[in-house]
Amino acid sequence: MRRTGEPMTLSLPPFTRAVTWLLGINTGVFLLMELLPLLRLGIVASYIGYYGELTPINVVRHGFIWQLVTYSVLHAGILHLLGNMIGLWMFGSAIESAWGTRRFLELYWIGVVGASLTTVALSYTHLLGDPTRSTIGASGGVFAILIAFGVLFGENEIMLIPFPFLIKAKYFIGILIVVTLAFAMAGGGDVAYVAHLGGLLFGWLYVRRGPKAALVNVGFAERYYGMRNSYYRWKRRRAAKKFEVYMSKHDRQVHFDEHGNYIPPADDDPRKGNGGGKSGWVN
Repeated sequence: MRRTGEPMTLSLPPFTRAVTWLLGINTGVFLLMELLPLLRLGIVASYIGYYGELTPINVVRHGFIWQLVTYSVLHAGILHLLGNMIGLWMFGSAIESAWGTRRFLELYWIGVVGASLTTVALSYTHLLGDPTRSTIGASGGVFAILIAFGVLFGENEIMLIPFPFLIKAKYFIGILIVVTLAFAMAGGGDVAYVAHLGGLLFGWLYVRRGPKAALVNVGFAERYYGMRNSYYRWKRRRAAKKFEVYMSKHDRQVHFDEHGNYIPPADDDPRKGNGGGKSGWVN
């Protein structure tokens, strides 16, 4: 890349501190996932995949909130890894050099989490995703970096390898947004274009208005999931009440606590103290 009017050079960007860390983490996890089946530990790789991939239904119903981050270090193949890591290195090094390590990492991880929240939220519309479908890859963070580069260094010219011509960064990002939106609306195939859109959105918010503005959107998403969880708890309590009525009609007495959890008969007798444990539905 070069600034307009400057002579073009073939120098490569440096390996800055945070970029090197992220390259090492993503590559290390990829190599581990490839090595485990060769060591007859494929079940371990499957376990890591199930609990590490972003699956909206697991996040919402089972509370696997760590998946909002862990999905970003898993990749589907060497080309998937290389594409993300080259973008991270080529554009991320410029952002980290300009902003410093701490702010660069804020941008990257806000992009990662913003992409996952967008994926989870839109999957339940059933228009731009499916809550049972998993997502992996660092693209959310990389696309946050791309939009930041387009805003900060919009007049810089970059070469679109393998195409032998230069284009200003702001035009490249504009094309990227249009293409990503078009593919997201069309379904996207095996590529998580909705996550790309989330990374672009949260990256733009971070650059334009700072981390507080991006975190406000995270707060909206958290309130959405809080209301959704409250709704599920209300359904559980209502089901418990209906079950109590049903059982009483059959001369059976069952009791549930205020959260809709079943209280075993031993716990129902006040003379027996608190020796019994609760069991039943969990949210």
